[in-house]
Amino acid sequence: MRWTIGRVKITKIVELETVGSTRFILPLATNEEIQKHPWLIPPFATEEGRLKMSIHSLVIETPSRRIVVDTGLGNDKEGRNVPTWNNRKGPFLETMTAAGFPPDSIDTVLCTHLHVDHVGWNTRLVGGKWVPTFANARYVFGKTEYEHWRDHSDAPDKVAVFTDSVKPVADAGKADLVASDARVCDEITLIPTPGHSPGHMSIHIQSAGEQGLLTGDVAHHPCQMAHLDWSSTADSDPAQSAVTRRDLFSRFADTPTLVIGGHFNAGHIKRDGDAFKFVALV
Repeated sequence: MRWTIGRVKITKIVELETVGSTRFILPLATNEEIQKHPWLIPPFATEEGRLKMSIHSLVIETPSRRIVVDTGLGNDKEGRNVPTWNNRKGPFLETMTAAGFPPDSIDTVLCTHLHVDHVGWNTRLVGGKWVPTFANARYVFGKTEYEHWRDHSDAPDKVAVFTDSVKPVADAGKADLVASDARVCDEITLIPTPGHSPGHMSIHIQSAGEQGLLTGDVAHHPCQMAHLDWSSTADSDPAQSAVTRRDLFSRFADTPTLVIGGHFNAGHIKRDGDAFKFVALV
């Protein structure tokens, strides 16, 4: 799946797609509640009210850069709290290469945050050692986010993620720690969007008079645009995440901005009473 924003191209590379079995992350999104919002069906949910979601990367091509945003789950990882995310043997790199993006062609990896499903392919296992997957890339991490997970987490699953998917990048001298509002290149600026994690960042793209927004996990699913208070079980600060959703969606609602989620497809944000709805691209 590909989109264009001015002179910038964005390609979605899917690692895993799911229908349903999402209550562990969005417990308030019951089938009955989802069915109350017809605009969600069928692009973002089934007729029965089961959520459609994906774990994916987004490749951004600017006139000067080739950037991978978020890197999914990865292969051969252990210590994950979702059993099926352990010891995966998926074809993600082959899928990426077939789409025209061999790993060595990537010059930047940009992580919106450092959760398990956004950093996995930062590294791969080679000879029993975790090494950076994208050998020619600089890895851009938010400084606040990086320091939080380095210094303030002792949960075993969080430690495992940092140890196998983030620390090896820093140890290899390939990590750039940036402010949450940094300018990455001419077309790309970061937006601080804390709540899901302390240093979460969204990505604002501007090119040739057009705009795009990559939300990351400000919302896991468009149903959270209708219910701003539906926080994810993975949110570090649920109250802040709700404030961030309102602020971010208000900024881009009723504009031509192309919005792409960290776990859902592209569309446009529209005001709907005191909340919002998401209009999928046809």
